[in-house]
Amino acid sequence: MVNNVSRRSFIKSTAAASAGVLILPGLLSFSPNNKLNIAAIGVGNRGGSNLKKIAVGNNVVALCDVDDLMMNKAAENFPDARKFKDFRVMFDKMANDIDAVIVSTPDHTHFVATMAAMELGKHVFVEKPLAHNIWQLRTLKKAAKHYGIVSQMGNQGHTTHGIRLIKEWYDADVLGDVKEVYAWHGVNKFGPGRYFTKPESFPPPKHAIPENLKWDLWQGSVSEKPFNKAYAPKSWRGFYDYGNGTLGDWACHTLDAPFWALDLGTPYSTEASVPEGSFNDRSFMPDSSTVTFKFKKRHNKPAVKLIWHEGFQTPDIAIKPEWGIDNLENNQGGGMIMVGSKNALITGARPDNPRLLMPNAEYDAFLKNAPNQTIPRIEENNPHKEWLDAIKNNTLPGSNFDYGSDLTEMALVGVLAQRFGGKIKYNGEKMKITNRPKLNAYIKEPVRKGWEYGEGL
Repeated sequence: MVNNVSRRSFIKSTAAASAGVLILPGLLSFSPNNKLNIAAIGVGNRGGSNLKKIAVGNNVVALCDVDDLMMNKAAENFPDARKFKDFRVMFDKMANDIDAVIVSTPDHTHFVATMAAMELGKHVFVEKPLAHNIWQLRTLKKAAKHYGIVSQMGNQGHTTHGIRLIKEWYDADVLGDVKEVYAWHGVNKFGPGRYFTKPESFPPPKHAIPENLKWDLWQGSVSEKPFNKAYAPKSWRGFYDYGNGTLGDWACHTLDAPFWALDLGTPYSTEASVPEGSFNDRSFMPDSSTVTFKFKKRHNKPAVKLIWHEGFQTPDIAIKPEWGIDNLENNQGGGMIMVGSKNALITGARPDNPRLLMPNAEYDAFLKNAPNQTIPRIEENNPHKEWLDAIKNNTLPGSNFDYGSDLTEMALVGVLAQRFGGKIKYNGEKMKITNRPKLNAYIKEPVRKGWEYGEGL
């Protein structure tokens, strides 16, 4: 069954909005018992994991990947799905056979693949971070409304019980006024086969293109460059042409809870401190950095300073005696602390298991009389099922493009400071960097001919 409804607008339902859900008026519903026909763009690594979860109770009708090795592995599990290397060809041939699309490609191709799907009225699930630059984020947000589709960014933590506890505790004034947030991610480990790989030199030298990879299609809308084995298939995230480093990758997890609970919105200032020798090249992420975000007052909420530490064994955060801990050694991989006037709260790199920073006996007593759970829980903490259920029930998931775009934009303003160092003053209403106008070239990046999407919105 194919949903051909498009170009419809959303309105908010007051009751649903309080739970982070939007209502899609007038859209044709899928029966909860009907299977959706799903296409996957990007089927290796994260794409393979997403495929397994999306496939439960639905039909995977098309697979698209530029890497034959990734494609062949996925095809073993979905032998009846049609196979493509170019999503544009897939849509030309199968538009009427697809209801929904999952996009699990590298960051730099999220936008073009997602826009192509939405222009055909297809519901979309997109890996985090939602897009590669701020203009793309704003355009995806606008397009989701314009085409009347059900959207979801795949930051799994937004479906958890833990992130709901954080917001409920903050809303119940357990923390008091929160003016400081600290977040961190551990040492960035570089090397062949790791998450991040540095090339032998900058600019990266030219290597032979593997026979299994369609390099031209892999580059998508980005300016053409010679292939280097450090780019694909795994470690593209460290290169700013293709990814947004650790901050761009993990902020949608680690900063999700404070962004939602505190209603942070867009920072008006970000400032990056990068240790001497940590800059590899302005086209590649630094080894380590500290980024300070500043947010204005929001309604009755005070101004907030959020400090992100990245690449250090332990973050340089002053431990307060009332927190009941000596150090953060148990959270070397990553974490987040919200410091309130009444209490502080800590999580790991994801918002799954929050706890108040206080002695165990006091925390146990708090849990026995904890605030009521007012936010609906997501079954199985499953963002894939949340999205599929939303398609069938005319609702939107919590991390829909309205929310996911704003969360990612906060991160990308910080990434620009991290990339170029120093302070950036950002006017979110005008989508402009005001103190360093040359950096506005990175708000909307140039695209190659044939990959122009979203220009008419």
